[in-house]
Amino acid sequence: MEQLARVGDLARNFRETKLSTLKSPQEFFDHRQLSRPANMNEATSRITYNTRHFSGNYLLLIIVLAVYAMLTNPLLLIAIAFLAGGFAAINKFAPEPVQVGSQTITQKHLYTGLFVIGLPLLFFASPVSTFFWLVGSSSILILGHASLMEPGVESEYQGVEGV
Repeated sequence: MEQLARVGDLARNFRETKLSTLKSPQEFFDHRQLSRPANMNEATSRITYNTRHFSGNYLLLIIVLAVYAMLTNPLLLIAIAFLAGGFAAINKFAPEPVQVGSQTITQKHLYTGLFVIGLPLLFFASPVSTFFWLVGSSSILILGHASLMEPGVESEYQGVEGV
């Protein structure tokens, strides 16, 4: 129960801090603000401004791409579910050693069995290539969007303080 409360607190904190910065789809996909930057300095300043301005939208984009990557790689999904479920089951149902015939089975034995089965399964699921696909695809999308979107008028007054 305590772990569920912690997960709930983390989800609430995530929603309050990161997802509260989400911009509307009309603002995020405003095609009237799209233009090619004149030079590298302008592209860099656009990327700097837009990554802060649209940080919640970019985080949501990464989450959607990660879910897509997991759903299109079912072996990876099975391997992660097997390992996570195995950890949860061992912690919940086998905290104490169990006597089976003349053998005593401890948590260490169960974890060893979980790793002997789970790690080769995870290896064949190719998590490294999935990770690099996620990094590459999200980088291309985010940097492309951030460099092509012109900053709004409010960016001109960002450093100005009220008198």
